[in-house]
Amino acid sequence: MNKPANEKKLRKNIEQLFAGNRKKAYNYKQVAASLDITSGEAKESIIKLLKTLEKEGIIEEIAPGKYTALFVSSFIEGRLQMTQRGAGFVIPNEGTGDIYIGNEHLNTALNGDKVKVNVFSQRGGDRISGEIVEITQRNKMEFVGVVQLSHNYAFLVPDDGRMYADIYIPLTKLNKAKNGDKAIAKITTWSVEDKNPFGEIIEVIGRPGEHETEMHAIIAEFGFSVKFPEGVESEAEKIPTAITKEEIAKRKDFRKVLTFTIDPEDAKDFDDAISFQQIKEGVYEIGVHIADVSHYVVPGTKLDEEALHRATSVYLVDRTIPMLPEKLSNGVCSLRPNEEKLTFSAVFQMNDNGDILSHWLGKTVIYSDRRFAYEDAQERIETGEGDLANEIIILNNIAKKLKERRFKNGAVNFETEEVKFKLDENFKPIGIFKKVRKDAHKLIEEFMLLANRTVAEDVFNMAKGDNKKTFVYRVHEHPSDEKLKLFSNFAGRFGYRIQTSSAKAIAQSFNDLLTEVEGKPEQNIIQQMAVRSMMKAYYTTKKTSHYGLAFDFYTHFTSPIRRYPDLMAHRLLFSYLHNGKSADEAQYEEMCKQSSAMEIQAADAERASVRYKQVEYLKDFIGDEFTGIISGITEWGMYVEITEYKCEGMIRLSNLADDFYEYDEVNQWIIGRRTHKKYQLGDQVQVIVKGADTIKRQVDLDLVGNAAVVRVQKAMRRQEKSKGKARRSDKKSGGKKRRR
Repeated sequence: MNKPANEKKLRKNIEQLFAGNRKKAYNYKQVAASLDITSGEAKESIIKLLKTLEKEGIIEEIAPGKYTALFVSSFIEGRLQMTQRGAGFVIPNEGTGDIYIGNEHLNTALNGDKVKVNVFSQRGGDRISGEIVEITQRNKMEFVGVVQLSHNYAFLVPDDGRMYADIYIPLTKLNKAKNGDKAIAKITTWSVEDKNPFGEIIEVIGRPGEHETEMHAIIAEFGFSVKFPEGVESEAEKIPTAITKEEIAKRKDFRKVLTFTIDPEDAKDFDDAISFQQIKEGVYEIGVHIADVSHYVVPGTKLDEEALHRATSVYLVDRTIPMLPEKLSNGVCSLRPNEEKLTFSAVFQMNDNGDILSHWLGKTVIYSDRRFAYEDAQERIETGEGDLANEIIILNNIAKKLKERRFKNGAVNFETEEVKFKLDENFKPIGIFKKVRKDAHKLIEEFMLLANRTVAEDVFNMAKGDNKKTFVYRVHEHPSDEKLKLFSNFAGRFGYRIQTSSAKAIAQSFNDLLTEVEGKPEQNIIQQMAVRSMMKAYYTTKKTSHYGLAFDFYTHFTSPIRRYPDLMAHRLLFSYLHNGKSADEAQYEEMCKQSSAMEIQAADAERASVRYKQVEYLKDFIGDEFTGIISGITEWGMYVEITEYKCEGMIRLSNLADDFYEYDEVNQWIIGRRTHKKYQLGDQVQVIVKGADTIKRQVDLDLVGNAAVVRVQKAMRRQEKSKGKARRSDKKSGGKKRRR
């Protein structure tokens, strides 16, 4: 070998040499001889690489210029999670903590891929790192991005910052895409030797920045599809809408019992209804009736396969991507008013104190007498007037008792501020307001929680001896000590304290804190950090408790139109109520994992759509000043959440002109080298909006008074004034106060 070796390949060969000969020591000449390298240039590269590997703790210098392997190799399988900075972490399927994967060790693996890792410990054991040696399953091969076209070739530059390589597109594979188009590219080939994957354009979405283009890009980016496969739609169309007498005869008949729904004003898929009748003074029969999707969606059908694939409905700013075709989600299954519907129900006899005197689970048929929007039900709670006001007030009082009992048992109040948009006819945001949860929302929530808890507990108790019943549980684990400590330190900066002596003490402390911050500038960031300090809830067949709700038993049973785990729970419960055998645990665990993964993906897509509209809204506020809270600190800058609009932007360290600022990872702050001025999480700052990029969904901010932007600020103000009074009056009519 007389030519210089490719550095990446050379590094890999050196690592393999040391890995395969752990007891031997090598100097650079011996490495070159072992690898059959004779060129002087390549030997220089070996010397540099040996020093690099020694710094990284992969090899150890045991004598001047002589090295031996430091790591012990082992293989672990898991899923890769990429960062925006181009490095990755493999989350093992079981056992050890996360494994750091440097960019040079990714070997074409992409975010979400299932991989096998060759693991080695770094010096001092501070971090476990490794190299991906096999991709066992690709997460996705299609990416959304912008086409960059040159004379002889093209690239698709992905929108997703976790996709670290642009996709090379031969001109013959452009499929009519033009320079600057937003499109979807599919990777066709990618070998380790190639810097970039090869691909082809499979769909042109439109021009960047346009509403439809960006919304479709979000849908595609997160792997969802608006359209259902033809076979799925045809199966749905064949489902009969009429309910036969034979089917009604198999069920408990609630058609003559007062029944109603309470949902958002714009809802179309009504999963749940409440029935109410007084048994005697202070005792009531309250039915929680859930759409019987399992009657229509049968295992083994294309309809069921697609429902599992989607696993959840997705709620974007301007549209819903349903789990089931519209005929089912908005029609046959939806508990619409003045229609007979098939349901699966949890029926309780309860007293005024919220005590459960008895309960029954089973399939039913109902007739919804009335549809309430949340606002309608809230009006009855507040005024005591209107049809069914008395019934709703009784239910609300019982719901409050149920909630009070939950919190007494150690439940955590996870309510966070959410934003909603007022859109014009072209879907342009003309106002942002906070969603407000009132008693009507909480009334429905408490009875849904009651049904979910009861179903999970009943199934668990059906097991006799070792006769375990496979079931789908919604699990939420106790927060880790490390996360609690970080949150406690963060809250302490605002003068709040967190007690960690017991699970109940933690919950009470959290609830007291979240009540105390209500209405204060730091409310949203405190709520967000509190949620982040908790573990994520997920679906599993392994029964453990739900920490946040303070329930020993919990499942999801009440939303089968929009969540696949609820559909699984219906099927299993019905089987067990009729003495069915325990279902295959491994099969259901896989379906739980799919549901948990898609739930996260849907939440990410929903956040992306909100983020897009927030950025679009702030485009009209370039040059304006706002109050913000520092919500994140990194080595390249600090994130600030604008308090008024709950939108996060970035202040880059390179733009801070009054000093040279450095990132202190231990203390989580940035500090000026000369002035020692600090910026840390939770600090309140005044910021100016420098830019808003809807394509990247990014907001650029700067500190008010920063010397580097004073001139820019003045120029932007002059430009703003030149737009005239029309824009100002438009903003005022949208109810928003401009800040100067």
